[in-house]
Amino acid sequence: MPTSFAIMAEFDTPAAILRAAEKVRQNGYRQWDVFTPFPVHGMDSAMGIKNSKVGWFSFIGGCTGYATGMIMIWFMNAYDYRIVIGGKPMFSPFSAFPPSYELTILFGSFGALLGMLFLNRLPRLHHPLLKNRRFALATHDRFFVVIESSDPKYSENETRRLLESIGSKHIELVEE
Repeated sequence: MPTSFAIMAEFDTPAAILRAAEKVRQNGYRQWDVFTPFPVHGMDSAMGIKNSKVGWFSFIGGCTGYATGMIMIWFMNAYDYRIVIGGKPMFSPFSAFPPSYELTILFGSFGALLGMLFLNRLPRLHHPLLKNRRFALATHDRFFVVIESSDPKYSENETRRLLESIGSKHIELVEE
């Protein structure tokens, strides 16, 4: 027997979906999302979304790349295989900067990619919303609020009543 994944409410206009997002957030729901056919100005603040943490993954990756480049060049030139050339020092941060800079960019981009995948819980090979026929309208002209059943505040009857009071045109239970 299929289990309940979420309850999905449909709205007709960007203004209606914006009001609905504010009401859902004000009622204390945590596991929910809004799906629209185009970006709606002000939706992030209506949903209470904070800045992404992906930048921190990129920053840590970049710092790791820079340190890796410096340590690698120091180890190769000053420790592992010392060659005195014209009385120059065995290690100079000036000559080690270009490869370290390149590793900063490389590791930073890997950090951003892996951080985004981790935070979005990807790869997810199947999502219950994708088999819902009505949800396909989210790419055309409909706006949806989806409240997951894993939310601590979720109660099918109470959540349905809230979505009806907000003015949803169609409310549907989405199964796994």
